[in-house]
Amino acid sequence: MLVAGTAAATLLALPRAQTPGGMAPGVTLSKPGLVITSTTTIRAGTYRLPSAGLDAPVLTIRGRDITVDLTGVQLVGSADATDPDRFAGLAILIDGGERVTVKGARIRGYKVGILARNVSELRLSDHDVSNNWKQRLYSEVEQESLVDWMSYHNNEQDEWLRYGAGIYLSNISGGDLDRNRVVQGQNGLMITRSRNLRIWNNELSFLSAIGLGLYRTTDSVIMHNRIDWCVRGYSHGFYNRGQDSAGILMYEQSSRNVVAYNSVTHGGDGLFLWAGETTMDTGKGGSNDNLFYGNDFSHAPTNGIEATFSRNRFVANRVEENWHGVWGGYSYESLFLRNVFTRNTEAIAIEHGQDNVIALNTFTDDETGIRLWWNPTQDPNWGYPKHRDTDSRDYLLAGNTFTDVKTPSDITGTRNVRREDTVPDTVPDVTPPPRMPDGIDAMIPSGGRRGRQYIVVDEWGPYDWQSPKLWPAGRSDETPLRLRVLGPEGTWRLDEVRGAKSSATSGSIPGELILSPAPGNAVDMSVRLRDNRGRGFGYERFFLPVLWSVRFHDFSHDPKLPENPEAFGRLLAGQPASLMRVQRLQLLSSRALADDVPINHVAIAASADVDVPAGAYDLQVISDDGVRVWVDDRLVIERWEAHESAVDRAPITRGKHKLRVEYYELTGFAELRVDVVRRR
Repeated sequence: MLVAGTAAATLLALPRAQTPGGMAPGVTLSKPGLVITSTTTIRAGTYRLPSAGLDAPVLTIRGRDITVDLTGVQLVGSADATDPDRFAGLAILIDGGERVTVKGARIRGYKVGILARNVSELRLSDHDVSNNWKQRLYSEVEQESLVDWMSYHNNEQDEWLRYGAGIYLSNISGGDLDRNRVVQGQNGLMITRSRNLRIWNNELSFLSAIGLGLYRTTDSVIMHNRIDWCVRGYSHGFYNRGQDSAGILMYEQSSRNVVAYNSVTHGGDGLFLWAGETTMDTGKGGSNDNLFYGNDFSHAPTNGIEATFSRNRFVANRVEENWHGVWGGYSYESLFLRNVFTRNTEAIAIEHGQDNVIALNTFTDDETGIRLWWNPTQDPNWGYPKHRDTDSRDYLLAGNTFTDVKTPSDITGTRNVRREDTVPDTVPDVTPPPRMPDGIDAMIPSGGRRGRQYIVVDEWGPYDWQSPKLWPAGRSDETPLRLRVLGPEGTWRLDEVRGAKSSATSGSIPGELILSPAPGNAVDMSVRLRDNRGRGFGYERFFLPVLWSVRFHDFSHDPKLPENPEAFGRLLAGQPASLMRVQRLQLLSSRALADDVPINHVAIAASADVDVPAGAYDLQVISDDGVRVWVDDRLVIERWEAHESAVDRAPITRGKHKLRVEYYELTGFAELRVDVVRRR
């Protein structure tokens, strides 16, 4: 059955002739709002159909024993030139039903591509849900921004939807998700309150946050998937923060899953498994009894495997070139067996762990092999240590081999560590889970691109190496500016250069060129190249130096001073604790922002003169905790309540202006960045 939606949607069925099975050979979508309740084929073609929001899907599917075939159908939700953070709406809603199959769609330009709720036996197959919503990132080559940090800790009310997804499933019981592709978005496949799924042969890669996310999802099989380069918060040679991005995210009582034969490389974390708020509050439960077998958890800026407050098995995985191969805080009754650790800073690091077995693993070229310890203090907000013993104790270390490892083991504050050369019979071996009959080899092939030096993150997320790109070879504020020419092998020629001189007019890919600013240019320059396949690409740098006078004041004697305008004004008018003059107001720290001021409860008064060139520009301010900004004594930005890092913009016109900033930091991280930027 086909039903027109309430938003004046219409359906045109062409032609009327019936196939032998009694089904029309294809229907054409003309407006959003179509509802399908029986087996249907949508006629191939590109449909440019925007959606007003997640409650206004372009296509709704519900029913029993139905198949909807969208092979050759492309749903486009936004104009091609739209920035990804402005994508909106929902392409397909699968709203309840049993034994529902949907296959073959190509979906781009939406906040969420496919959303399925309350379905028993769902199959989603052969969809390409790439190039959908993602945030603009504000971290730079030399320094991150706290704006970009993610938080997936709570999803009881589908809060994850605020971050978009290629595919989002809620309350699904049984089914298959196979041969789907999600790249160049923020989140790939997100699943909550579901069970008994088979997730296999999917590609969930080059995403700016999460490849596969599970929340209260149990008893499922996850095999043969490519989940690579799901990352943010990394700049090679400058910082490795990850910002809570991950290839696989498993949260809040996601238990009894089998995760095997997947490539999960170059993510912020490879695996990020956490017990959940329930466990943190009560000490009960966890994301328990999952088996991770034969996966590649390598080249993570932070942790190849992060698995905390839970009980799991990790067997025969490849764990290479991570900060921590395993970060297993508060793991208990867990098994680490026959894994291969190579070139990690710390291969296995577990604080407050209990009753864990680490056996038959190989460690090569790691700085530290096994580190176990206990901290004398724990977060007072956690209920977990109030309900459970959290001593570090009762380990078996057996049959492990160490080659060129600087520190094979570093064990402090841990009791009852038993060391054996061979593995006792009491340690059971783990039988490899059977591979799927049509399962692909998901691993990066021999000689393929591998290593953290291949993680390049720009304002829209990780670069996928499929097209040419220019990127700084070192610092982005160097003069002259060295640029790497990245991408598939080929050649390039110079199309245009502005405000600078290029070191060459042609060259090879990969390669390098140098931009030298024109005399008197400080700094507004750009270059455009074209490769041998006719693809244009470029790089631009705009930086307007502003000489700031910055005064730091201590208000630790009265932490509520920012709530009192008169008292705060008197503080800023008084003698500063420290002074600074800088050409860019850019502060980020969890420590003291300047000499002679405390870590917390610091106020700043900053002033500067600026001469804005011709063009359309904004004053962009990133702040945590409170900020006010004036241009020529006119208040243009006010975000004075205490807040986590946030972005504000205000237009600024051509000519000379006086800038004034007031800012305060309460506790925790502090961030203040003020720039003149081109208007988007």
